[in-house]
Amino acid sequence: MRDTINVWVAGARPNTLPAALAPVLAGAAVPAFSGVYDWPLALLCFLVALGLQIGVNYANDYSDGVRGTDDDRVGPVRLVASGLASGAAVKRAAFICFGVAAVAGLVIVAVTGHWWLVAVGLVCILAAWFYTGGKRPYGYLGLGELFVFVFFGLVAVSGTAYVIGDAVPPATWAAACAIGLLASALLVVNNLRDLERDRDAGKLTLATRLGDAGTRWFYVALVALAAVSVVVFAALTTWAALIALLAFGMAFAPLSRMLGGATGTALIPLLRGTSMTELGVGLGLLVGTFAG
Repeated sequence: MRDTINVWVAGARPNTLPAALAPVLAGAAVPAFSGVYDWPLALLCFLVALGLQIGVNYANDYSDGVRGTDDDRVGPVRLVASGLASGAAVKRAAFICFGVAAVAGLVIVAVTGHWWLVAVGLVCILAAWFYTGGKRPYGYLGLGELFVFVFFGLVAVSGTAYVIGDAVPPATWAAACAIGLLASALLVVNNLRDLERDRDAGKLTLATRLGDAGTRWFYVALVALAAVSVVVFAALTTWAALIALLAFGMAFAPLSRMLGGATGTALIPLLRGTSMTELGVGLGLLVGTFAG
């Protein structure tokens, strides 16, 4: 029983899960600057983000597994490709997670009265599924990083800010960019690790298009722009929010390995380092608004 649970936990890709909490923290920081707090709503936002994050991880496992794209991979456990779980079971797990996100989202809608958010939630679930699912998954067209920036950055942060504070002031977009850029950097690490295998399998990620060197500098640019976004957020709110820059200390090791030419399994620690940087930035923005 424990082995089974461990397998499913590994399949959920725990290193990516901080990316679900970070946008909620950053989104809550915006209304917090105006003295507006609603932790129950923030928790519901987190359940939505977590359900979508785990759901998309299982959905990717299923879709790549049945296509054969994951047959020769390094990195996180692939449930379908490794034979640890059937495709049907992994697909069912993905939709259960999407269902949890949907239920939490409906509670938010019922509490706030913003029924148009149902449409936003539906679009988020569709985007999560068609990343690698369907006949023409956008993740196979080099659009993965863009969609991650939009949905796990702009949509997640601004959605949280709006649900809690009933407004989306300009500072929201600075926080959303910081989180979205780091979420995209997380995907860049993943795609760089799998660059050659993706190219051989016909999966044309952005990494296969940019090449090895271009992908590494793209990662550096995303991290640097995220830091700039934190400074912009602080300028629009309170300079105490610059405390979020301390989180970039956790990005030093990933940046060093990235520029040092790490490949294959040597890139795996960068997933955790990048995700923890993102989480630290989200937490730093929230703490900074309190301090300010």
